[in-house]
Amino acid sequence: MVAISGTAAHAETKPAKDIVIVHGALVDGSGWRAVHDILTGHGFHVTVVQEPLTGLAEDVEATKRVIDQQTGPVVLVGHSYGGSVITDAGADPKVSALVYVAALQPDAGETSGQLLSKFAAPNDAMRATATPKKFFFIPAARFAQTYAADLPAADAQFMADSEQQLAEKALGERVSVASWRTKPSYAIVTSQDHVVSPELQRWMYQRSGAKVTEVAASHAVFASQPAAVASVIEAAAK
Repeated sequence: MVAISGTAAHAETKPAKDIVIVHGALVDGSGWRAVHDILTGHGFHVTVVQEPLTGLAEDVEATKRVIDQQTGPVVLVGHSYGGSVITDAGADPKVSALVYVAALQPDAGETSGQLLSKFAAPNDAMRATATPKKFFFIPAARFAQTYAADLPAADAQFMADSEQQLAEKALGERVSVASWRTKPSYAIVTSQDHVVSPELQRWMYQRSGAKVTEVAASHAVFASQPAAVASVIEAAAK
């Protein structure tokens, strides 16, 4: 870890035991196993949302269904495009805090695509390809270098082989509410990211006043440095 900053200055709530994780585009929830195991080992109840990635509205709805199943205060965690999902779904009164992991953090009325175009990813590495039916993906030959450069080759290859395509329309749908404006937010900046620009991450998290932890990691920080990610989630739960 490099640095921690920000205040996350909001009204205090009682500690949360329920953690809901929203994965990002191009992957599924299986990559969060190590974070899940750390948190459950520390007494948390963890649920991982499996989004369809067919549109922001559908992904928010899938997340809300999981939040509805929780019994107490919820820490809602989003990675990458999942940050847009939790920004909207986080308005649920059960949600006590938000954690953005190399994640988009739009304001109300903004789209994921607008934010991604604000700062280019390093070396323009994130050149996702669109299928004829307008779903985005990273070609397998470029996946490891672009998304998961700090993972063992076999793990990065598995991510490439199990890649989930993202509907183009998801990037153009506007977030209806910015829940980070009324709830504490925590954020992890991944300084070696080739998908979501570290400069964009810093800009978004400074705008929101999130409490920031910077990690020298790729976009796949949840798999390459799960202890660092779990530590931030636990801080948000307190």
